[in-house]
Amino acid sequence: MNLADLNKVAQAMVAPGKGILAADESSPTITRRFNAIGVTSTEESRRDYREMMFRATDAMTQYISGVILYDETIWQSARDGTPLIRLIEQAGAIPGIKVDEGTQPLPACPGELVTVGLDRLAERLTKYHAQGARFAKWRAVIDINAAGRIPSMTAIGVNAHALGRYAALCQAAQIVPIVEPEVLMDGDHDIDRCLEVTTRVLNVTFQELRKQRVALEGMILKPNMAIPGKKSASKASVEEVAEKTVRMLKACVPAAVPGIAFLSGGQSDEEATAHLDAMNRMGNLPWKLTFSYGRALQAAPQKAWSGKAENVAAGQRALIHRARMNSLATRGEWRADLEGKAA
Repeated sequence: MNLADLNKVAQAMVAPGKGILAADESSPTITRRFNAIGVTSTEESRRDYREMMFRATDAMTQYISGVILYDETIWQSARDGTPLIRLIEQAGAIPGIKVDEGTQPLPACPGELVTVGLDRLAERLTKYHAQGARFAKWRAVIDINAAGRIPSMTAIGVNAHALGRYAALCQAAQIVPIVEPEVLMDGDHDIDRCLEVTTRVLNVTFQELRKQRVALEGMILKPNMAIPGKKSASKASVEEVAEKTVRMLKACVPAAVPGIAFLSGGQSDEEATAHLDAMNRMGNLPWKLTFSYGRALQAAPQKAWSGKAENVAAGQRALIHRARMNSLATRGEWRADLEGKAA
């Protein structure tokens, strides 16, 4: 492992004013999103959509530091024969790859899941590195229920162990791991319950990373924000989300970690941007805070594109706008009135 090179990549992933485009939706997930805009999901249509994004030059060169790809995409070529991964590199962004293989029910823990994909991961990482991937992503999924029985320490522990094992294998393959322990916002819990569970998850995750000798300087953390569940009767202001999230991170995340790239986790486009902006306005942070958004970057471009070649430019404009808004948020310079102004 060359830690200096890993740190160089990690620092580039959280470069000032830039963030990560999470374009790693599985085929079933992107099929659901295509269905919502009336587009048939095929290998060709998925390729065309991602090519549209990767050719959005202003977004890719100015606001995007890296792109997380799905296995299908990393091997695909654009209509003109250019490998999609080369389009990313030509824009000056870093290609990455989702390497987990989804979730399975966790035995003896009803209602809880464990992420799988460690089998043959070292072999897959070698192939991805040869193809050009320089970072990877593994997502653990932690749910919260109202009764307080979920998450169990069993679910937290086994998922943290898998994250640690994955991260160690990545670094051995000279790939920067994005460590993503996501506490879902699907329930009716309030912000303090999310704060309590996420604190526990982060603490156990970093214990596992240390046990498995992961170099913190050569990784990126991708956590959820402290936020109420979607069905919660209580809401939280932008300022409360920012204050509680930063307080939580300062208590749990060592300063050796180069950066934190938040997931959007079902927030609206503007909510995800506003929360990131408010945190960066606080200042005095030991790590860089940026975005690693999927839906919060892609919902508008998907709708504008709608699978039609004549809408490619409109889709690209929508991506450029959302990427620019989040770029401003990484600097604490976003304003709500800018949302109505195209880049």
